[in-house]
Amino acid sequence: MPDSVHLLGLAGSLRRKSYNRALLRAAKSLAPEYADFDIFDLTDMPFYNHDLEESPPEQVVKLRQAITEADGLVLASPEYNYNPTPITKNLIDWGSRPRGEAALKGKPVMLMGASTGMIATARAQVHIRSMLDLLDAPVLVPQVLVGRAADKFDDDGNLTDESAHSFLEKTLRSFAEQLVERKG
Repeated sequence: MPDSVHLLGLAGSLRRKSYNRALLRAAKSLAPEYADFDIFDLTDMPFYNHDLEESPPEQVVKLRQAITEADGLVLASPEYNYNPTPITKNLIDWGSRPRGEAALKGKPVMLMGASTGMIATARAQVHIRSMLDLLDAPVLVPQVLVGRAADKFDDDGNLTDESAHSFLEKTLRSFAEQLVERKG
């Protein structure tokens, strides 16, 4: 059994007070003791441009390297107009290229999302799953959906809802355990 697993957190939102960034921070704090959890900041990620594939920008190189080095990804994305955000799509585009060398190929993923709406980010996650399926990047655990997020986070971005907190912790532990089994 490996000593640890390495999780990489990615938030598909650039907003400082994003519920999804807050959810990602909550996940990091709830990670099992044997899980290293890093969060990659996508704020300066350029939009995907095929012309840049041969000499990608430094931030893209860092993203691909971080994805490659991680045992699994924890992806938190808002939903805009029933779809993933452009930031989420962009990180998947960069992570899926260049052809034959996709950092995301086969990378296990845990999906989650928070929204002020009642069904959270369920519709966006359907689209994200279809993109990940194309890359053979398995979603190993049930998605975490935090609806009515304004009632579940405090003003400092702390997840205060006990049910959401408990489900996030349980799901994250299950994800980490599956990653340990895959390594072992």
